[in-house]
Amino acid sequence: MSGHTALASSSTAAKRKEARTVILSSYLGSTIEFYDFLLYATAAAVAFPKVFFAGTDEWVGVVAAYATFAAGYVARPLGGIIFGHFGDRIGRKGMLIVSMAMMGVASTLIGLIPGANVIGPWGAVILVVLRVCQGIAVGGEWGGAALMALEHSDPKRRGFAASFVNAGAPTGAVLGTVVMGIFSALPQDAFLAWGWRVPFLLSFVLLIVGMFVRLRVSESPIFAEAVAKEKGTKRKMPLLEVLKRPKTLIMIMFAGAAGFGLQVVLPTFAVTFAVSKGAPQQGVLYAFAGASAISILFVLLGGRLSDRFGRRPVMVTGLALFILYLFPMFGMLSSGNIALVFMAFTVALVLHSSLYGPLAAFVSEQFGTTNRYTGAAVGYQLATLIGAGFTPGIVAGLYKDAGQSIVPVVVFLSVMSLVSIVFILLTRESKNNDLSTVS
Repeated sequence: MSGHTALASSSTAAKRKEARTVILSSYLGSTIEFYDFLLYATAAAVAFPKVFFAGTDEWVGVVAAYATFAAGYVARPLGGIIFGHFGDRIGRKGMLIVSMAMMGVASTLIGLIPGANVIGPWGAVILVVLRVCQGIAVGGEWGGAALMALEHSDPKRRGFAASFVNAGAPTGAVLGTVVMGIFSALPQDAFLAWGWRVPFLLSFVLLIVGMFVRLRVSESPIFAEAVAKEKGTKRKMPLLEVLKRPKTLIMIMFAGAAGFGLQVVLPTFAVTFAVSKGAPQQGVLYAFAGASAISILFVLLGGRLSDRFGRRPVMVTGLALFILYLFPMFGMLSSGNIALVFMAFTVALVLHSSLYGPLAAFVSEQFGTTNRYTGAAVGYQLATLIGAGFTPGIVAGLYKDAGQSIVPVVVFLSVMSLVSIVFILLTRESKNNDLSTVS
């Protein structure tokens, strides 16, 4: 008996160690991917309007730069479909390696695009193409990383485990914003000529690190077991299985939309807004980076609280408080005072973490094993498309057309948040779902 007990204990310890390795891998991989993806958001706020849309009105250039930013979000559902299909057919791990390579190469090439003064409008065209490649890569990355963490973890700690994937987003934002902030200290001419490019070129270094980590993890045990059960039977097409339940996709899409809308407004419109009100550009970037660093812990806390109280209560509370906070947030951002700008970003990201922390588990738990990658990736990326893809351009346009009044921006974000609250409440609680269910 003692031998069996020791063997069981050894097996349990090995599984826990493997789970920690996978969760760390998902976190680091997500950090690298979102460094690349969200670095674009910062560049769209401080560099692209002048580099690729020179000669236009200031806010017209900002809106145009945000339009190229949206192209990545349009492409994300496509990435979810492509990578989700193969992830549900041949495994999670291989797709994560491909998505990381695609993102790293695309981001590096963005740093090499000539500006409008060299190749005219073709610079913007190339920018959009590479942004689409980024979107496809992230569309495939998130689902695989979330599922690897979720399917390796203890059922009672799934929300916490999956929240590490979403914690990669603020971590990537910190890295990207700090690096961009360092180079924004250059004289403006030097920054626009070459300074903004260096953070993108550093993506290649991060790609090498990420590949080393990714190649060391094992395939999802739940997925491997599900494939073994279906051995010898005709495998169904994952996307068709997901589309048989369109209600689930629609619920997820609108439930998560506001989280992404609020998330993307902060490093884009909010940064531009604070700088336009007199705050120094580098100071604003560092304020956002500092606030993002603090929010990492709260993303993990949100995931942990959702394991105890449920995904829905934690998410709804965060969104409701964010609505109440919108007017005070923009008041602090318009102060020109870096301390108040930092406080504005910090409170916003802490509130947002209550929604964002549980979101990975909330979305992934709605689907069966053999179509979970496709369903989670497509549903999540559709939420990013409608919530984040066009939001920076919309709020910048509303702000410009209203004579630089913040009221229509707050109204738009509040309505978006209320819609998400309704759909979260209409979606079933998922924290106790059995993930071993095949379909």
